[in-house]
Amino acid sequence: MAFSILEPGLATSVQDQGRLGYYNVGIPQGGAMDQLSASMANALTGNAATDAVLECAYLGPKFTTDADAVIAVTGAPVEVRVNGTTADQWTRLSLAAGDEVSFGMLSGGTRYYIAVQGGIDVPLVLGSRSTYALGALGGFQGRTLKAGDVVPVGPAPTSASRRLDSIPDELRPAYAREVSVRIMPGLYDHRLTAEGMETLVTASWKLTPVADRTGLRYSGPDIEWKPRTQPFGAGSDPSNIVDAGYAIGSIQVPGGKEPIVLHRDAVSGGGYAMVATVISADMDVVARSAPGTVTHFEPVTMDQALTARADAARIRRSVWE
Repeated sequence: MAFSILEPGLATSVQDQGRLGYYNVGIPQGGAMDQLSASMANALTGNAATDAVLECAYLGPKFTTDADAVIAVTGAPVEVRVNGTTADQWTRLSLAAGDEVSFGMLSGGTRYYIAVQGGIDVPLVLGSRSTYALGALGGFQGRTLKAGDVVPVGPAPTSASRRLDSIPDELRPAYAREVSVRIMPGLYDHRLTAEGMETLVTASWKLTPVADRTGLRYSGPDIEWKPRTQPFGAGSDPSNIVDAGYAIGSIQVPGGKEPIVLHRDAVSGGGYAMVATVISADMDVVARSAPGTVTHFEPVTMDQALTARADAARIRRSVWE
């Protein structure tokens, strides 16, 4: 079974839950930006949470299926069409061979997910089917989809069952135009003045259009760095350091302007100070933000971050129980 891509959309790629264990050699974790929405799509189709899906950014694909199929579309709100007729998101959809699936414009958020029973069946590369386009690694030939691609789908799992016909409203993520994102201090928070850190956690930050799988840039007031003579090996920018490793979710502020949150496809190290880190439970919140979203960075403790991670895990488990 396969999907024939008639129109690829803006940046449609194959993603799963990520490629773990290689960040130390410069290969990012990758995977679905909004991992909750991707896993919910898999739950609706009877897949495992780790099966590969299609991640669609802003403008989605148009494709046909060459066999009967079960799909689900979750994530950012978008009009779903089957043979030109509107269908529901967050629900289990049955397709017949030859059916054409297409999408309208987003009405919020940035990315939505298409799961198909059996999963997108591209080869495993370093334990994952996720696309790392910057490194031409994984996914469908290491790139986003193009018109004319024939994307293979795996066989339906023998244990597939109707786990859910739809995701309950109370479990579906929100796509607000103003969000709070929880952060913890980074390794280099001491490089900011007290006023600079206060600005980071009290200002309203607006997400700019410079936002992709690598990182998301925010506009707002300047953030003050402590003056110092830069050490040998560091650049002249006040945020420069001698190179260090980056945690996923790290926040950098080059030049004291426009914080950048590193996301799934970010490089694993470099010469900018990490002044804070977005907690793992809120990385999906960042991924759902559309340009123009007003964001507040809220400092939390390690205990609060661990509680938030456990709460997020419970929500994900609830769709499989």
